[in-house]
Amino acid sequence: MRRLMRTRAGLGAVVLAVLAAGCTVETDKPEPPLGGPSGGPGGSPAGAAAVAVKIDNVPQARPQTGLDAADVVYAEQVEAGLSRLMAVYASRLPPVIGPVRSARETDLELLRQFDAPVLAFSGAQSKLLPLIADAPLRAVPPDKAPGDAYYRDDARAAPHDLFLRPKALKITPHADALESTGFRFGPAPAGGTPETHRTVRFPSARFAFDWVEYEGRWRITMDGERARTPDGKELAASTVVVQYTKVRQSRFHDRSGNISPFTETVGEGSARVLRDGRAFDARWKRAAATDGTAFTTPDGKPLPFAKGQVWVVYAQA
Repeated sequence: MRRLMRTRAGLGAVVLAVLAAGCTVETDKPEPPLGGPSGGPGGSPAGAAAVAVKIDNVPQARPQTGLDAADVVYAEQVEAGLSRLMAVYASRLPPVIGPVRSARETDLELLRQFDAPVLAFSGAQSKLLPLIADAPLRAVPPDKAPGDAYYRDDARAAPHDLFLRPKALKITPHADALESTGFRFGPAPAGGTPETHRTVRFPSARFAFDWVEYEGRWRITMDGERARTPDGKELAASTVVVQYTKVRQSRFHDRSGNISPFTETVGEGSARVLRDGRAFDARWKRAAATDGTAFTTPDGKPLPFAKGQVWVVYAQA
């Protein structure tokens, strides 16, 4: 492995790697201290914030590192019908997270619910960079991070080789950041139907969740491959949310001309919540980008999640 250094040669390597992935990076805008625009009184405590990391999810990127430590994992559709993950860390930070990939417009709306979150990503399409710069978040691509925060793994092929050491960002885990998501945790409501398997399909990607009674969790399969950590531990979630929403074309595209999908996370619609080996029909509502998403039963009562990791998969309505 080799570290990315803040030298002209090191920055050039980062830019070349990002361009190979169809993205560019912004290098000329000064940044506020990590932890949010305020960096202290009047906003998030200095160094305290939710940390969101864009994670590669094609077969060449697996097994991913650090997914098992995330509080929430969002699965969204990207170009050519493939999937990408955004892992959000609030309770704790693992030593390493990755492979890290580029941001999308969907992420900016999704992250508005958090108070000045940190977004770690490898870069973005050039026309999207101004939107990222203006968003109420702390953008930390490789050129804006401390010199030892990102590194490339020689055992992986580019662009699936960029990894993040999140503790180098000097951020304190901030579990209260999850309160703004609208998620509520507690005992399972009455009702639901027994369910031990659920598959969600994107045009070119597939997620499957299998209930394991003795673990009390849903094991995760992606594109037909059991999801694991690098040391072989199977990934599993306590709650799985299949959120049906509109996925439309955005005005952005990659270097190959593939249009970037935009997943609308503001609005309302139906969802299927999996917990405790049962499936619950639900409604979701998010009135504004600054609001969290409320999940309720068909009769309007709050639908709590099981304590533990939550996966939210955005499916086409």
